[in-house]
Amino acid sequence: MLERFPAGGPRGSWPAEEFARARRNEGTPAEVVMDLDSDVFLVVVPQQATDSSS
Repeated sequence: MLERFPAGGPRGSWPAEEFARARRNEGTPAEVVMDLDSDVFLVVVPQQATDSSS
């Protein structure tokens, strides 16, 4: 996880999406996901599958 943002931001404001877009522009494959239990948006970097057969 890179950052957390409260789900109740001002109308028309998408700080999690803006943060993730800035990270993607830097080359980090950031995504926004919602944590329903804590009511926050999380900016995460997805894990890449590792090849365990090598």
